[in-house]
Amino acid sequence: MDRDIKVMVIDDDKNIAELISLYLEREGYQTKEYLSGVDALEDFSNFTPDLVILDIMLPKIDGYDMCTEIRKKSDVPIIMVTAKGETFDKVLGLELGADDYIVKPFEAKELLARVKAVLRRYNNKSPNKKEIVLPNLSINLSEYSVTYHGEKMEIPPKELELLYYLASNINRVFTREQLLDQIWGYDYIGENRTIDVHIKRLRKRFNKEDKWEIKTVWGVGYKFNLN
Repeated sequence: MDRDIKVMVIDDDKNIAELISLYLEREGYQTKEYLSGVDALEDFSNFTPDLVILDIMLPKIDGYDMCTEIRKKSDVPIIMVTAKGETFDKVLGLELGADDYIVKPFEAKELLARVKAVLRRYNNKSPNKKEIVLPNLSINLSEYSVTYHGEKMEIPPKELELLYYLASNINRVFTREQLLDQIWGYDYIGENRTIDVHIKRLRKRFNKEDKWEIKTVWGVGYKFNLN
């Protein structure tokens, strides 16, 4: 049923790459395996994947750098698959633009559930133009761009989605759990600290003198406040 969906599987362990491909092909996905990030980047434009499953520990160029390079050319969904399960590693991967994170060893059902959830969230994005215009700030979700005081800003996809969601609900308070559900998906298994890290990074990008701000509502969560 999903034969038109192409998945790029990048893992330097041939057995794991083949296993992931086997799981996905049984569900009808079309896969292609790469044992190095260099090979995957060289073939990225030719293969044009709909999803990337990316190991972190790769030769020559690791998964973090791979994620950064992919994000320069595409907003294709990325799921990181790795043996590194510490919170720092998870947060770093998400900050660089990954859409989800799964730790080895994993069950086939978990991998497939995450693949389907990430693709569902990605495909549900409206093709219509989504733009919010505020004083000195324009957030365009359809183009994944932010203009601040007339200049384009480079912002990772998840930060941009979080900013857009908050700014589209001015003065509404959201808990960290609600923001995780909305931006990363209800089935994302992550920590509330992910939201705090992204909020902190967003705040550093803007001046306190602006007529809007992301406010902390102590004991609850965050809201986008327009003065």
